[in-house]
Amino acid sequence: MPIRELQYPTESYSKVNRHRERADYALETIHGIVNSCPLLHVSFQDPDSPFPAVLPMMGQMGSFDRPSAGLGDVLDLYLHSYVSARIVNLVRASSLPDSEGLPITIAATHLDGLVLALTPHSHSFNYRSALLFGHAHLVTSTDEKLYALELITNSVLPNRWSQTRIPPTPAEMQSTAVLRVRITSGSAKIRSGGPKDGDKRDLADEELLGRVWTGVVPVYTTLGEPVAGGYNRVEGVPDETEKWRKERNGEAEGFATEAVKEG
Repeated sequence: MPIRELQYPTESYSKVNRHRERADYALETIHGIVNSCPLLHVSFQDPDSPFPAVLPMMGQMGSFDRPSAGLGDVLDLYLHSYVSARIVNLVRASSLPDSEGLPITIAATHLDGLVLALTPHSHSFNYRSALLFGHAHLVTSTDEKLYALELITNSVLPNRWSQTRIPPTPAEMQSTAVLRVRITSGSAKIRSGGPKDGDKRDLADEELLGRVWTGVVPVYTTLGEPVAGGYNRVEGVPDETEKWRKERNGEAEGFATEAVKEG
């Protein structure tokens, strides 16, 4: 019997309204977009400011209680921050008994291609985007904090945590804050494929078709050649790092190229 794919509830604040055919509420899809995004944009409301705040932050989905949980399982989002950062102070102030925590919204976006059409109106991007909505709490358990820091560190480079000087010193632990976000809902929106001009007159205009190039320019992040630091004493780049870098570059290029064929 097949296992049913878990999905986030389509709340009024998380539902995709425009281009609903591009929406995806599956946990695995949303968590995959978030975990592969180097920087997340986190928004929250500071009561002392007339405007919502938006911060670029590092984060990863995971489960401290079930470390082996997959992307399709119910997960928390862990965010790395500084102990006296504004968002941390707001979370700390909201951490009262029976409190849901600080409401925040998290956005993750990957740009996969520039879609060039006959008219500016029909230009677009190939992209994968995800939104998560939840409530943030401060992680106070040392074990859970170490779990989250290892999770986030290894998202930068696989196994990087174990290759460095660990564990963190008491001073490092004290100055670092980790937020756990309990997710209430989320959604993804994905566009792939080539240009889609909708005006039949343009598509029948031979002069226009012969003058304007249409198609997709794939976009992907390339990890460049590593440059040693000023006090580096290790000769050469570790084989594991170089292998991962080349594989990651190949996967990124392949993904952006395949996205052109989809849709």
